[in-house]
Amino acid sequence: MSTVASVKDFVSSFMLTELFKGMALTGKYMFKRKITIQFPEEKTPLSPRFRGLHALRRYDNGEERCIACKLCEAVCPAMAITIESDVREDGSRRTSRYDIDLTKCIFCGFCEESCPVDSIVETHIFEYHGEKRGDLYFTKDMLLAVGDRYEKEIAANRAVDAKYR
Repeated sequence: MSTVASVKDFVSSFMLTELFKGMALTGKYMFKRKITIQFPEEKTPLSPRFRGLHALRRYDNGEERCIACKLCEAVCPAMAITIESDVREDGSRRTSRYDIDLTKCIFCGFCEESCPVDSIVETHIFEYHGEKRGDLYFTKDMLLAVGDRYEKEIAANRAVDAKYR
């Protein structure tokens, strides 16, 4: 470093130019409209394709949609889905176990895209938590309960997104 640059840096630090540049930037935005939102009371808009908590859906007659094809389990890059299936008396195949470990899930949406019957979907629910690891391990009954509770919202979001599929 040359002596001219050293002197220039010394004078710049002695005159507190960085401090005044920062104060000028603060003053510039002090009286402008604020863009911060107050999260619990105010919500930001979500995209129709937002991927949040998983849910298993049912048909209108109450029967679960999942046909145990295991495509979602095969396509999951994080290996977060575990499926076991049984054959019913009428010859149809249904899941006896459908688990998703949300601590492994990367919310890529591949499970939703691979499902031929729109059984597994990712909802717009992002306000959930677990206090220990086991709380984020969702079983078939828990996923069906989420689907039953939010079916109208899920169907509306699927209808909005249908023209892009």
